[in-house]
Amino acid sequence: MTAPDLLTVDDLVVEYPGKGLFAKPFRVLHGVSARIGPGETLGLVGESGSGKTTLGRAVLGLAPVTAGRITFDGKDISHASRRDRRALSQDLQVVFQDPYTSLNPSLTVGDILSEPLGIQGVTGPQARARVKELLDRVHMPQDAMGRLPREFSGGQRQRIAIARALALRPRLIVCDEPVSALDLSTQARVLDLLLEIQQATGVSYLFVSHDLDVVRHVSHRVAVLYKGELVEQGPAQKVTQDPDHPYTRRLLLASPVPDPDRQAVRRAARLAEVGAGV
Repeated sequence: MTAPDLLTVDDLVVEYPGKGLFAKPFRVLHGVSARIGPGETLGLVGESGSGKTTLGRAVLGLAPVTAGRITFDGKDISHASRRDRRALSQDLQVVFQDPYTSLNPSLTVGDILSEPLGIQGVTGPQARARVKELLDRVHMPQDAMGRLPREFSGGQRQRIAIARALALRPRLIVCDEPVSALDLSTQARVLDLLLEIQQATGVSYLFVSHDLDVVRHVSHRVAVLYKGELVEQGPAQKVTQDPDHPYTRRLLLASPVPDPDRQAVRRAARLAEVGAGV
């Protein structure tokens, strides 16, 4: 039998108050539905302003749920209380986009990694042993514990952020553009690390990105958002290589390729679709 979904999003609507006393609310998401199974990665792709980050924030309880429902492990978390969210932090974590601002610059790496453990009551030698285990998991040296984030490169900082997200052994991690601030070679190494971690731990990912090539590398399935609406969803290879929706095709044609001749063909095809009003 197929395992039940770990996360389900049903007809999710997110609105923010409009500016001004009589302004209408601004609707960011329009009835979005998606699901993620245990050990699965759903790639959520779309251009800036499509609502993909808002969906991730709603799952984390950081964006208001106007309508619809978010269910985690069979429990409705759409309007979870602060106490419930604290308990959920053991199973639901996040890796943010910018490794330069997501880590406290005044704390050592050891303190950064032990902070979530302390909140859950894990301290002393047990916490120190877990921090060493986390550093090994993300292929960072043990002496990183006593150093500050500024002493590391962008890729190393993102490894530390991933280690922090893993501290409480979560079941789902929201990855919000986790490699977009890194150079291409570092991106590849971080993506491979995320795959390695998933294979070793069985963690699920909601992987948010604007890059179809990136989501193809890490995702089992891909969902495409356009102006707050889900326009296409399916297996990663199908959606990222042979999409059905015109918007997804434009995203694919906009992705750079190393071969100049292939890039020229893509550029011409994209201009033709735009000219045809697709």
